[in-house]
Order: sequence, then structure tokens, then C-alpha cells
Amino acid sequence: MKNNKTVTMRKEEPVLSLHGMEKSEKNPTRQITRHASLLLVILLALSARTFGQPNPATLDLSGQWSFQIDRKDEGVEGKWFTKPLNDHIMLPGSMASNGKGDDIAVNTPWTGSIFDSAFFKSPEFAPYRQPGNIKVPFWLQPVKYFKGVAWYQKTITLPPSWGDKFVELFIERAHWETTVWIDDVPLGQQNSLAVSHVYVLPAKIRPGVHRISIRVDNRVKQIDVGQNSHSISDHTQTNWNGMIGKLQLQAKPLIYVHNVKIFPNLKDQKLLVRVQLINTTHQKAKATLELQARPTASQTSNLKKISKALEVQPDSSVVEIEYHMGNAPLLWDEFNPNRYVLTVNLSHEKGKADVKDVDFGMREFSSSGTQFTINGRPVFLRGTLECAIFPKTGFPPTDKAAWTNVFVTCKAFGLNHVRFHSWCPPESAFDVADSLGIYVQIECSSWANQGSAVGDGKPVDRYILQESERIVNAYGNHPSFCLMAYGNEPAGDHQVKYLTDFVNYWKQHDNRRQYTTGAGWPLVPENNYNSTPDPRIQHWGAGLKSIINGKAPATNYDWSGIINQWPIPTVSHEIGQWCVFPDLKEIAQYDGVLKAKNFEIFEATLKKNNLRHLADSFLLASGKLQALCYKADIEAALRTKNFAGFQLLDLHDFPGQGTALVGVLNPFWKEKGYITAKEYSRFCNAIVPLARFSKMIYWNDEALDVPVEVANFSNGALNAGAATWEIADRSGKVIFKGDFPKAIIPVGNGNELGHIKQTLTQIAAPSFLILTVSVGAVQNSWDFFVYPAKHSEGTDEILVTDHLDKRAVDALNQGGKVILTPRKGSVKPEFGGDIAVGFSSIFWNTAWTNGQPPHTLGILCNPQHPAFALFPTQYHSNWQWWDAMSHSNAILLDAVDPGLHPIVRVVDDWVTSRSIGLLFECSVGKGTLIVSGIDLLTDQEQRPEARQLLLSLKNYLHQKSSRPSLAISPEKIAGIFK
Repeated sequence: MKNNKTVTMRKEEPVLSLHGMEKSEKNPTRQITRHASLLLVILLALSARTFGQPNPATLDLSGQWSFQIDRKDEGVEGKWFTKPLNDHIMLPGSMASNGKGDDIAVNTPWTGSIFDSAFFKSPEFAPYRQPGNIKVPFWLQPVKYFKGVAWYQKTITLPPSWGDKFVELFIERAHWETTVWIDDVPLGQQNSLAVSHVYVLPAKIRPGVHRISIRVDNRVKQIDVGQNSHSISDHTQTNWNGMIGKLQLQAKPLIYVHNVKIFPNLKDQKLLVRVQLINTTHQKAKATLELQARPTASQTSNLKKISKALEVQPDSSVVEIEYHMGNAPLLWDEFNPNRYVLTVNLSHEKGKADVKDVDFGMREFSSSGTQFTINGRPVFLRGTLECAIFPKTGFPPTDKAAWTNVFVTCKAFGLNHVRFHSWCPPESAFDVADSLGIYVQIECSSWANQGSAVGDGKPVDRYILQESERIVNAYGNHPSFCLMAYGNEPAGDHQVKYLTDFVNYWKQHDNRRQYTTGAGWPLVPENNYNSTPDPRIQHWGAGLKSIINGKAPATNYDWSGIINQWPIPTVSHEIGQWCVFPDLKEIAQYDGVLKAKNFEIFEATLKKNNLRHLADSFLLASGKLQALCYKADIEAALRTKNFAGFQLLDLHDFPGQGTALVGVLNPFWKEKGYITAKEYSRFCNAIVPLARFSKMIYWNDEALDVPVEVANFSNGALNAGAATWEIADRSGKVIFKGDFPKAIIPVGNGNELGHIKQTLTQIAAPSFLILTVSVGAVQNSWDFFVYPAKHSEGTDEILVTDHLDKRAVDALNQGGKVILTPRKGSVKPEFGGDIAVGFSSIFWNTAWTNGQPPHTLGILCNPQHPAFALFPTQYHSNWQWWDAMSHSNAILLDAVDPGLHPIVRVVDDWVTSRSIGLLFECSVGKGTLIVSGIDLLTDQEQRPEARQLLLSLKNYLHQKSSRPSLAISPEKIAGIFK
């Protein structure tokens, strides 16, 4: 059937041309328990697709190649491309994956900033600087390392049937710069970090035996994308040398379809299709171009085929065709990731037809005011970073199975978005994201900071612009590709103008996604959306003055005052960064290229401090606190009306930058044992009930007045006819309950469900309570604590004092009972007074943040200890410990007595793993002493937790008949304090 739509032909369009940039190269380049079953279904669906005609004829080049390291970079001058190489290697792969390169040494020339130089000079790291026992603490350690030039060579045979073909060498991903020869003929040089390297074989090359030589150089030279860019850095994927993915020779017709760009138009239910044709015959040729779209869902029928007669010009030309998608095209989004494939069939008078299948989705990712929209409906990005973290290989996977595991896990944890920090993944990642409905942000291989910059006229400026064009040409049709930035947190005196030009160019040339300058900054009016770290509960440099550490616990704050400064969507940049103690059982999982030598150091430190037996307890206790911090961060974002979304750092661990254990999952995307996908997705999901507590600690003569709302970012309005609330104790016994008014909740957030108003006089005993709000099958819950407003002291025989004076010592010598609770700041540095204690877990880590507090990871205790009989607790930090941690002195137990076993332990930074206590007891003279690092006396009437904990400790001592077995002299106790 002939097409009655407008068809235009034109010469190939130039690529991005800002700041004098040239045209492109002549040959342009392209719930956890259910995981297993879901993975299988997705993989079968992905592998079963066979659209159109077979792929172009290919010659697989995987397998053994000849290989040689070129340490002096003399191979070009020495014409190594004409000589056999002296070693062998298996491709696809890297030097490291083949055991090639140098052993790790103190002077290994790493790619990446090392902010903390302690490894190189501190005595505690001296054993790990010895040859044969090198262990670096700042990132995972490869088995071998090499930065420089290596040569790869293979003898191939071109079949006779390729005599009239156009032949290309296809390298799916190389790291980094490749230079290629066939026999002694140079084919050029390419250096993309984001797309395939594709080289055209000369037309004079005839069928038969030939030698392909590829020089790979992974050094940072004139083009400096930034040494910490995750496209090249040893912080994550490593600065590897090699080639991965498909390695092929591809034979194509002399006139072929080179590139297809598809622009969906939902309003008019059609596509604008731009087809780039390459004609290598140097002559005009008559041809017919046929287009037909078909959905990937087997139960739906194909759309109509259209065709058009053309006269194909020599070299490169572009054809524009409109294609109607019928009256009810299937739309793509996170809930219904409907996909189509467009088959483009080119037949011509000079040879065989060429067929190209192109995946796409009918979707419009745009914005309305301060929110993103998908197909006109508000969408909230619940995202995590992916920083090229692949410990098994040290390079990114190119297979769909690996990416299916990543994205299925993200969905199980309630996420719908992934930001690829300063790098771009291979094609298979886009394919899987398309199939699962993941919105992705792609960046142009750069984090131009810490030695690099943008906008200052250096070669990296031109490179980033070219890289962005290559990325859009290769992956731009994928419906999952919804957002793009230059890269991460730029430096440069002229960054604003450069990046504003970057945004303006892409807004004008490709409307299929939203654009911003950089992840983090700068914020310019031209952005489609802003990425800023402002809306989060802990900032770099905030330390103990942040919301979570500096203000009493509550859940009634949001970021409206921040996002309302701008009329466009705002995405919070890298929220979270909450750390957990290392899971030392994880060491065994590093059975590939990268080894957890940093974990081995941390384990040795634990053993040295006689704490190895507590490693799992430290993990679980700090993990529970980490999860609580993430819940607070995520819910604050969801409470912010008309907010655009957040990007976590991270759902899984970041192994570099000093070891940033910020994930509830490890680098292999596996759970650590303290929170499941089901639990996490209660507060991170498309539909989340939210409660605005003004505080989390109450007297029982107070009343709850808690507004409740719902964030509804599902695919439609929500009937809240079965919305309820209940308050239960830890045993599950329901104490109070109620219903919310029936309502239809629209898509969006800030949707008020009602108020919970409840007196607490019925709560007679100190209580740990749980509020659960249910909206249909969706639930979320919050822990809060209620203490009696009035109580009888009844323990006058116990002396409570803030310093060990004569009265206290006399009481102890006479067999009395004393609670010593000094003011904050009273402990000497050598006894732990210089340890920065806070409520939250460590932010990022102490090495990379130059020691930003807190330096601790919460508490660890035995909740069944009788000291807590009137102070309900778990084994880990919860909101009732905020007051204690914000009024406390850490005490180094070994400095007091190595035999001390505290009532409450503080989990230390994993780098130092000291034995730290908040509460301990001992015998002094004939009496019993409890030493509290927590100030339990100051402003006690405004601190319910302090008053209640002190009451519980007094009750414990009152009932205690025996003295502690460990005796410490009063002089030793007194020496702890200033």
C-alpha cells in the first residue's frame, strides 16, 4: 500500500555544533522472593523476540586473540600491526579478567581521587603496604592492574560471499581509546565510552585471510572527563583495558539503513520517522522504503504497512516519514511498558534488501509545573544511582540477564527510576528498562571535577557534546531513556554558559526526554528540570546540625519551601548516603576480578580490638538504623506536594571513595538481612500512606493529632473507601483503631486522608507503639513512644550525680548505688571525648567527607536487659534514642578496662572499630556504679526519653541485689572526665 503521507529526503544532518564543534566522524556509530520466577519470565520474553528479517551477515570475533602489552607506547612506530604478538587473551574481556597486568603495589597509578592519604603513611596501614600483602582500604582491589597501551590481534577470513558487501568492524564496548588496522591499513581511531566503536573496512579489501590489529589505550590524556567519572574510575567499574560485548564483522548491502530515529506524537497518534540511508555505490539509486510497526505483545495485531518509492542519493541522506499508529496505540509507562518494533525494509535496484528492526514505545515524558508527566499523568521519580559497580568483572555487563536482575530488584524495592551517574550503560540495559518500565537518566561519561572542568575550552568540552550526540543516536528510541544531563557535579569558571548551551541545543533538537545541565548543579532557567541536593535531610558539611541529627524526631516537614523557588520540576540529588557496618560474610562473594581487601582490613581491625564476634550484630544494628534514616529521607520527599522525585545514593553499596557502604543491598544487589524488599516498599512505592507526626515521643497525658495523607503515583485515581488506622503494641495487640472518610484520591501527593486524634491516657506503662495506616492492601507504619507523665521515684537510696565528687565516692565505699551521668563534653579525648556521636548513621564515610560527623552507627544493646524494663527498646537505635545520642559522650571501654561489657554499646566507624560504650556498670569500692555517657539530668522536664531512661536505670539498680563482677577504682573512673 502506498503511503499518502509527506516524505522528505535530505542530506545527513550535522551533529551537535556548539563552540566550534565539528561534524561527526564520516562513519557515525549506535518483591525479592519472586525474583527468580519474574526474572525467568522477562528473560524468556526478551529472548523470544524475532522481528523482521535476520540480522546482517556477521562473523563472530569472540574467542582467543593474540595480545601484547605496549609499556613504552612504541607499537605504532614499530608497526606492531604488521607483526605477530607474543601473548594471548580471551575476548570479550579485559586484561584483568584474563589475569594480565601488574600486581597491585603501593605506587599503582590508580585512576581516581584518594582524599584520605592515611593508607600511604599511617602506621596502622603499614602491614598492608608490604609487598605480597598489599591491601587498599579505599575501594575494591583488582587482581591485576594496567594503565597504558595494549594490542589485540586476530586473523580472520572474509568469506567469498562478502565480495560485494559493505563490511564494518563492530566493538560493542571498548575501554577506552581504540585504533584499528586491517593488515597494514589504518581504519581510524575512536574514543567513545558510551557507545560501540564501529570501523568501516576499505572497499578494496577482498575476501580471504586478513589480520585485524586493535590498539587499546586506557590512559587519561588530552580528553579529561574527570578521574572520578564512573565511566573510567577505579572507584567502581575500574579503569579496565579491553573490549566487551559483541565483537563482530558485519556485512551489509551497498545501500543500507544506517540509523532510524522515531519521534512519537501521542496527540496525533503517529510517528515522525527519520531514516538515515548510506549509499556506498557513489551513484543515485531507485529504492523502496517500507515501514511497519508491530507491538511486542503477541495478542495484538500488526499495524498497516506503508511504502514509498525513493531515489537514494550517494553517501548519506535522511528520509522523514509520518507513520500513523492507529486509533488506540498502546502507551508505555512504568505500569504498562508496552513496546513496539518498527521494521524498516529498504529494497533497491542495485542489490539485496536491508532490514532494520527498531524498538520504541509510544510515550511522552514531559512536565507540568513542578512535576514530571508520563503521557499527561503526573509521575514521581523514585530512583537510585547506578555507578558502574560490577565486582565480578570490573566492567559493565552487556547481557540482558544481568540487567534484568538489577531492574527487577529496583522494582521490588519500590523504585521506578535509575540514574546512571557519569556513565552510560550498554544497549541491553535499555532493552530491559524498556521491558520493565524503568525511567532512566543517562549522563555523558563525565564528572568534570577534582582536576577536570567544563566550559573552559579544553578538549573535554567538545568530547562531551560529541558523546551526547553519540548516545542519542544509539539509544534515543528507547522509551526508558527519559532524562539526560551532561554528567555529575561540574567544575569550571564557565560551566553555566557551556551547560546552558548544552541544554538549549537538546531542547531544540530532540523533544523525547527532559534535559538538565548537570546532576547536582548548576541550576539555570533553561533547564527542563533541576537536580539539586537541597531537598534532603543531611547535606555535605551539615554534620550534627542536620534535620535528622539536630532536630527532635518528627515526620511533619517537607521540601515545599525549596522546590517552590522554581517553576520547573526539582529532583533531589543523591539523598540518603546512610552507611551500615560491613557485612564480612560478603568477602567470599568477591570471587572475580575485584577483591574486598578493604573488608579484610576492617575484619583485621575488629579482631585486633577483640570485637570480631560482634561483626554480625554491628551489621544488623547499624542496618536497622540505616533503614530508618532512608525511610525518613524518602517519606520527606513523598510528603512534598508536587515534588518531582528523588535519586538515592544508593539502594546498593558504593565500594569506592573510601568505601561507602550506603546500600541496604550489597554490590551484587543482594539483601543484607535487616530489611526486605517488602518492608522497604511500604515506604517507597507508587502508593504510600504518610503520617505527619509533630514528634515521636509523648507523655501519656497528651493526645495524638496526626494528619494522614496519601502519595498516589499509580496509574489512576485511588478509591480510599477502605482506609483505616490502628495503633498496636509490639506484641501486635491493637489498642486504638479507626476509619478514614471515604474518598477518591487523585494521582499526586499531598492528598489528605484525615486526622488521627487520640488521647493517650489509656497508656499507663512505658510503651513502644506502632501506628499502621492501611489504604486497601497498601500499608505503612511508624514507631512512636509513650511514657507516663507522672511516676513515683521510690528509689531515694540511689545517688544520681553529674560528677564523681566526694559524696559519690563515699556512697560507693559504703556499699551504695550511684548513677554517674556527666554533662556532654565532659569526657577526655583519650577516653572517647573526641568521638563525634550523632543519632544517624555515618554519612557517606569519614574518609571522603574529611571526617564529617557523626562517626558512629547507632547503638547495640540487649533489649531484654533488666536495665530497660521501663524503657522499651530494640537491639538497635530507634527514635527514642535520638535524645540520648544528641546528649552523649562516647566512652572508649578498653581505655577504662578491657573487661568492660557495656549495657549500651555504640557501633563505631568500621575503619577504627573501637569498643565504645554509652552505659556500663561496675563495682567501685563496696558499691555499684552505672556510668552513663548520656547526660540524663540537663533540661530533664523537656526530655521525656532522658527522664524515662534514668527512671529505668534507677529501677534496675533498686532491684539489683548483686554487685557487678568487674571492679574499677574510683580514681580510674574519675580519670575519664575532664
